[in-house]
Amino acid sequence: MTPVRATPPHPSRGFTLIEVLVALVILSVMAAMAWKGLDGITRAREIADGALKRTLRMQSVMQQWSADLNAVVDTGVVQALQFDGAALRLTRQTTGGMQVVVWALRSGRWVRWAGPAVTNVGLLQDQWLRSFNFQGREPGSLAALKGVEQWQVYFYRGGAWSNAQSSAGAANVGAAPPAGAASAGAPGAVLARVMNIEPLPKGVRCVLTLGEGSGYAGAIVKDALLAAQPGQN
Repeated sequence: MTPVRATPPHPSRGFTLIEVLVALVILSVMAAMAWKGLDGITRAREIADGALKRTLRMQSVMQQWSADLNAVVDTGVVQALQFDGAALRLTRQTTGGMQVVVWALRSGRWVRWAGPAVTNVGLLQDQWLRSFNFQGREPGSLAALKGVEQWQVYFYRGGAWSNAQSSAGAANVGAAPPAGAASAGAPGAVLARVMNIEPLPKGVRCVLTLGEGSGYAGAIVKDALLAAQPGQN
């Protein structure tokens, strides 16, 4: 009987050091590519979210601008609407009475300030006088937009748009109160209305030139209608 010889087992072949290093390199490259892709998606989402927030902010600000102008009321004791090149002042009707609202351009910031509602003529006159000393950081003021380089306002009167500072057909044109009138408690005579004044314009056009820091580029134009005043066609 022929003896059976045992076949020696074949030694199992493992990975060489070179193969392990190559595999690690491939895994590192794949991980880096995956991280860059994820980072790109995150950045794109952040940019999209920022653009959406800026758009919603702009819409909210312009809605407030239109609401203020649509609520303008000529009380007959102060100017209902006045623009001096840097600030627009108006008297509007709100819950609880009348209030003075100021939109102003201060150090690249478009700021809105609204005074408290009043029902007393003297208090309304005092608010109007104090608005001429508006600096943009008083209590109740809000930085509506930043990065504003220029602000222009036009009135729609006589069937056409014209510069709000033009004397032709200007709304409630009158001399501005003297310097320090608000702090000195100027009498009501300072605010007396000028005879034969023109009526309020039918619309106001706002042109904002935006630059760095605003999140926008170029100019934004917004037209707002004024509510018809008693006795105005």
